[in-house]
Amino acid sequence: MLKEFQAFISRGNVMDMAVGIIVGAAFTAIVQSLVTDIINPLIGLFTGGVDFTNNFLLLSEGGPYASLAEARDAGAAVFAYGAFVMAVINFLIIAWVVFLLVKGVNRVKDLAAREEEAATPAPEAPKGPTQEELLAEIRDALVARNA
Repeated sequence: MLKEFQAFISRGNVMDMAVGIIVGAAFTAIVQSLVTDIINPLIGLFTGGVDFTNNFLLLSEGGPYASLAEARDAGAAVFAYGAFVMAVINFLIIAWVVFLLVKGVNRVKDLAAREEEAATPAPEAPKGPTQEELLAEIRDALVARNA
């Protein structure tokens, strides 16, 4: 059983998947930072710093709360629709950024493939028989038919 496990782990697919997960986690951190630290502040400039995170409806009895965090700390039941709206907005921004990054990587990959294809000489077309070889075949066919 140990040998089977060792064979399973040493297969290329498992190692490729592990590397993909690790690189994916690092890539997630980069994209999250790009969205949080660069894109959201720029969007905030154009929208006047609109933030829906603290928008909520109080579902239970209790006093007025200044923020969602204060209501949650007090143990009040809240319908935090603003946090959901912000999560959807962040998802759309992150999806757009990932789309642009993948599109850019694919463009670079296609460019490299075209350059490699242009650098590789085209295979020569197979050469047909020469005129002399054709005439010799015709002669041999005529001799064989007349014999």
